[in-house]
Amino acid sequence: MKAAWKKPSAGWLVAGALPTALFLAFIGVPLAALLVRGLGADGFWDALGGHRVLDALRLSFVTSAIAAGVMVLVGTPLAYALARRRFPGRTVVDAMIELPIVLPPIVGGLAMLMAFGRTSIIGGWLDGIGLHLPFTMIAVVMAEIFVAAPFYIRSAKLGFEAVDPGLEEMAQTLGATPQRSFFLVTLPLAWRALVGGLVLAWARAISEFGATLMFAGNLPGRTQTMPLAILSALESDLGAALALAVVMLAVSLGVLLAARWFASRGDRSAA
Repeated sequence: MKAAWKKPSAGWLVAGALPTALFLAFIGVPLAALLVRGLGADGFWDALGGHRVLDALRLSFVTSAIAAGVMVLVGTPLAYALARRRFPGRTVVDAMIELPIVLPPIVGGLAMLMAFGRTSIIGGWLDGIGLHLPFTMIAVVMAEIFVAAPFYIRSAKLGFEAVDPGLEEMAQTLGATPQRSFFLVTLPLAWRALVGGLVLAWARAISEFGATLMFAGNLPGRTQTMPLAILSALESDLGAALALAVVMLAVSLGVLLAARWFASRGDRSAA
């Protein structure tokens, strides 16, 4: 039963409504200024269809899609293991997975460069077999996975923990293998958490800046994603920078709406 609506008191208006309005203005005014300035800027529409914007868009969507696929393939079984199994060092593994969330991305990019650069042991061995990772599209994907995977794994883990293990055991007593019970019972019940986490992780990947800059560089057409293209365009082409910024704003808004839609679907199904 929903609580009855009460007329807000004067104290609530001062303590709640005023700070809310100020914060919304703090967020909304810069975004509105970006849209107004961007849509009215000279060269905005030409830049929107220019090769700099299109190349950055294409690279961002391709690399983030690959990163999302890797996150699903590797992160899903990892999240399930963390949700269902108890093993020595589980707390350490859990903490290491979530560390990139609080670690400055530029530090993560530098760490990857130290690990896979030509002067490192791993990077030297890879270079010896003809595989050079830094400053390539592969490095972009790796940087995006580094910063974004924790969001997917964390959400997937919570989704799996919300599924009653007894349902899996019941399916197995009826003859289903553990793998079959996972795909027929667990996954259908946890899919909203997985999809919601994947949406947020993909948004984090496509907006990544610091780790990509350090590990993959800012090479137009090769490693220059949309955030990096905005930085470069600010030096010479404000219209292109504004066009990329408006596109990123539209993508971010779409991701937010998609995440909220999946969350609302989950709430209605649980009701």
